[in-house]
Amino acid sequence: MKYNLTDALEVLEQTPRTLKSFLGHLSDQWLYNNEGEDTWSPYDIVGHLIHGEKTDWIPRLKVILGNSKNKTFTPFNRFAQFENSKGKSMAQLLDEFSALRQVNLQTLKALNLSKTQLQLKGIHPELGEVNLSQLLATWVTHDLAHIAQISRVMAKQYKTEVGPWMAYISILN
Repeated sequence: MKYNLTDALEVLEQTPRTLKSFLGHLSDQWLYNNEGEDTWSPYDIVGHLIHGEKTDWIPRLKVILGNSKNKTFTPFNRFAQFENSKGKSMAQLLDEFSALRQVNLQTLKALNLSKTQLQLKGIHPELGEVNLSQLLATWVTHDLAHIAQISRVMAKQYKTEVGPWMAYISILN
């Protein structure tokens, strides 16, 4: 499937609603448990998505489209949520994510990007040269990956409880 902004917006617009529907009324057992040491809970994942809305997608888009000759992105702190989310409830995180995403998508839509602009390049600090289309496609796949991660983390809370059915539940293996 080739990148298409209209198709991408379908997922990007839906993600906040998906997360709110999925996580908005769950108990702490579901929200704060993870898969073990050095893994993330659904709460941590939503915090990570918020940090991305603030420091990744649109800021990097602006670097690519900007007038500066320096097209190198600021490194992304993949663990900032552990500090930034402290003291916030899941409801607060979901509302914050939704509000940030709405503003970011308004910004993206207002740019009315051309095919030429989608091929403009930036420099990822680890991956090297990337184009705007790749950045925006990654935004979509990043959302989907973390939705899948949330599902996996939650499913694994019952890994030992399902008994022999574990053989049929691929997400547990």
